[in-house]
Amino acid sequence: MPPRRAPVVVAAPDSFKGSVTAASAAAALARGARAAFGPDAEIVELPLADGGEGTLDALLAVWRREAMTVDTTDALGRPRTARCVVSEDGRVGVIEAAEGNGLPHVSDVALRPLRADSRGVGVIARHLLDDGVEEILLCIGGSASTDGGTGLLTALGARCVDADGEEVEPGGAGLSAIRGVDLGALHPRAATVRWRIAVDVDNPLCGPRGAAAVFGPQKGATDRDVETLDDGLSNLARVLARATSADPKELVERPGLGAAGGLPLPLVALFGAETLPGAQLIGDAVGLPAALARADVVLTGEGSLDSQSLGGKVVDAVRRLAPKSTAVVVIAGTVQLTAAQCRDAGLTAAFSIAQGPSSLEALVAGAESLIEETAAQACAALGFPHSTHRTLGK
Repeated sequence: MPPRRAPVVVAAPDSFKGSVTAASAAAALARGARAAFGPDAEIVELPLADGGEGTLDALLAVWRREAMTVDTTDALGRPRTARCVVSEDGRVGVIEAAEGNGLPHVSDVALRPLRADSRGVGVIARHLLDDGVEEILLCIGGSASTDGGTGLLTALGARCVDADGEEVEPGGAGLSAIRGVDLGALHPRAATVRWRIAVDVDNPLCGPRGAAAVFGPQKGATDRDVETLDDGLSNLARVLARATSADPKELVERPGLGAAGGLPLPLVALFGAETLPGAQLIGDAVGLPAALARADVVLTGEGSLDSQSLGGKVVDAVRRLAPKSTAVVVIAGTVQLTAAQCRDAGLTAAFSIAQGPSSLEALVAGAESLIEETAAQACAALGFPHSTHRTLGK
């Protein structure tokens, strides 16, 4: 009888929010797989993210690059040092937008939803443009601002002006007064590089599911503030549509443009930026498709496996890219999908790290070792070689 070939395993999780980073989770999954499959198994660690918090750290871990630091400002204009990274070939610059307009960095003061802006993100982008990158991968999420990306735009040299040609006040408060965008002093490379934006929501710019209505209250917006911000974003869309001959309705209703307070809007309207699900973009950046193409087993996971996991998150990207012959196993803090739902989604199995009645505090404290142990148990149950037929859900 011929010897059995050791399996190829890919450990490709998201972070377990509040407890374990994606890189640490990938390492724990890899240790568990090694315990089950033995030292000859080929195990590839690919920590992932969906474009929100933790994306930069996931890329740093896979690319094995050191973060660059940039002197910029937070969402209220206060000095801050932010991180970014450039690929080894110098071609792609990556920004986690929350480094420049993140909500946690202004949590020490009362929230100011009409004042907060994205200028700090634009300062980081300008730094990367000066460095000569050919592409900017902008990962957005966790923002404190609802300024339609006007702060970013002004940091790149543009001017948002009122009917008298004067610059409007920063933040969402000034959006309704904008009557034009002056690009005369725009950074010379801003419109020539490739912009790709990793979004982790599909909300449109305006309306009941828009940036202001859904996310504004999380940033301190009152009902009146939400109305002001929604009207302002709608006005900005009309101004940009006139300047570019775009369809204002398309800008207002396009899925994803409501992410991070409308941050993608001017980049899409003026520079032709692409918006893509964050997990897909990050997966492409770290070589996930090629890794999965030769995998026998893929271990993925996140804090909670639920219906949202199958709508553009990391687990969704992994299950769609994995070959049908590959076993896809999810290790999660909690599993809220039934066996039938997992099967219909193309998942081989899903396991919770809870080994019995546990408090959230206990699960968080022991998450890394629990992930490792659960992965070992799951891989042992798979056996190898194995035969798996997977069909994505309808």
